[in-house]
Parts: sequence; C-alpha cells; structure tokens
Amino acid sequence: MSTTGSTDAAGTREYRRILLDGTAVHVVRDGDDLVADDGRRTGAATAPHLPPVQPSKVIAVHLNHRSRAEEFRATLPPAPTYFHKPVSALNAHGGAVVRPEGCRYLNYEGEIALVIGRVCRNVAPRDAEHYIAGYTLANDYGLHDFRDTDAGSMLRVKGSDTLCPLGPGLVTGWDFRGKHLRTYVNGELVQDGSTDEMTWDMHYLVADIARTITLVPGDVLLTGTPANSRPVQPGDVVDVEAEGLGRLTNHIVAGPTPVRNDCGAQPTASEEVLSTALGGDWEHRGIRPPRRS
Repeated sequence: MSTTGSTDAAGTREYRRILLDGTAVHVVRDGDDLVADDGRRTGAATAPHLPPVQPSKVIAVHLNHRSRAEEFRATLPPAPTYFHKPVSALNAHGGAVVRPEGCRYLNYEGEIALVIGRVCRNVAPRDAEHYIAGYTLANDYGLHDFRDTDAGSMLRVKGSDTLCPLGPGLVTGWDFRGKHLRTYVNGELVQDGSTDEMTWDMHYLVADIARTITLVPGDVLLTGTPANSRPVQPGDVVDVEAEGLGRLTNHIVAGPTPVRNDCGAQPTASEEVLSTALGGDWEHRGIRPPRRS
C-alpha cells in the first residue's frame, strides 16, 4: 500500500479497504477520516467497509485461550490444531451475518487475526514476527446446527457465507502482548479475555502452520476465542474490540429461505450441538435452547 498517513504515539498505522465512489480502494485512517492515495477523504463512521485484506486462505486455531478450555473442562492438546474457513465466508465491518432459515445455533467468537506480509515457509518461531504484516479483529462465527455432520472439517459450521467478518482495518506496528479482547452483544459485555491467556502466541502459530503450508501476503490466521461464546439471534448487534485495533461491528439477519432439504445432512440439535453452542454445563445452569424463529 502506498497510502501515507499519520502514525500514532504507539507507532501503529491503520489501513482499511472501503468503497469510495463505487470503487474498492485502500485508505489510511487519519483520526475520524479515511484518506485515499489521491487525497480524497471520507468519514470512517459512514464509509462502506470491505475486508481489510484479500487472503488466499483463512486458517483458524481450534482451542487456544485457557478460559475457553476451562469452560469445557477440556485438556489442551500438546500442539494446536486447526481448521480452514473458505474465503467465500469473508465479511467486513458493518456487514450482515446471515443465520440460515431453520438454524438456531449461530455463535459469536471474538478473536484477533494476524495477517501475513511476506511469503512464509519453514521459519522458526523467533523469526515469525518478520513475516506478519499486522493485525485485525475477527468474529469467527460458528453455525453449530451442522456440528454433528461437519465436526471433523468444520466446513459448514465455520465456513458458511458471511461467517468471517474482519476489520475494521489492518493495523501495523501493533504489539499483541497484554491486550484485552472483548465481545459485546447489543452493548452487553459477553466475552472478556486477554492475549496473555493464549497458550500459543502469534509467532508460534505462524511457524507451526508454515512448516508444511506456504503462507503468502494477505493470508489470515485466526488465533482463538476466550470463554462464553453463545448463540445470537436476528436483530442482534455484535461488537468485538481490542486495544489498538478498534471495534468490529456486525448485525445478525435471518436468511430468506430454508436450508435445502432435498440433499445433504440437515440442521440438528443434539447434545453435542447444545453443549458447544450453550457451554458444556448448560443443563446444570438451567439454560434453555433458543426458540426457533
């Protein structure tokens, strides 16, 4: 990106992708404004946002935050495990997240995403930071109605359309250490975690994946969510924020048509689905599954 702009006191700079006069452009944030290469300015609050990067792949870690493992009384494996979100799932700040008709268990998962800046293959964890362009916020939504059939791949659970919002911008020069990560639903705090509770940090994750998979500029790694991921409903507004990365906002809408029933597995509400969507001890806490709407 050739866009120039101000660097804040922490040495960070924030780049975004927006629609400006009908064209996708890269801009840099300058206070409350976004500035394009040609000098055009627009308000950050009203600009139609696009995902800040265009990855060739989005890779996500399963369990990483200790609070999430403790919530499910799970023992973390000796090394991280991963799943893949197709790029067709990408969404942006301000975008609508679609819960398909006939599904009830669409869960938020506030996360920090790292973005690759250089071709990366077979690097040591101590060198991985030199291959990271910057960081952004993510909401790794999960459509758990399909967990019974896609538990191994997580393909539809995590890869359905609109389930990967990123943004609002790509922040360079950001130090991930000691940062709070919070998620809000309709203004109410629902997740409150920290990067300090990550079992494997950003550099380790990059080095681990790059042992066998070449990472290229723009590729995204989602680094895990803290405890208390729960279902949201059409009409809800979900915000994810972290110090220095801003606030990613999305709203939930109902899909206009049901999932086709003339092929494939159908949405289910098994004990496995409910345990994941509502938390491992949902029955003991007296939580009722959401009504179909």
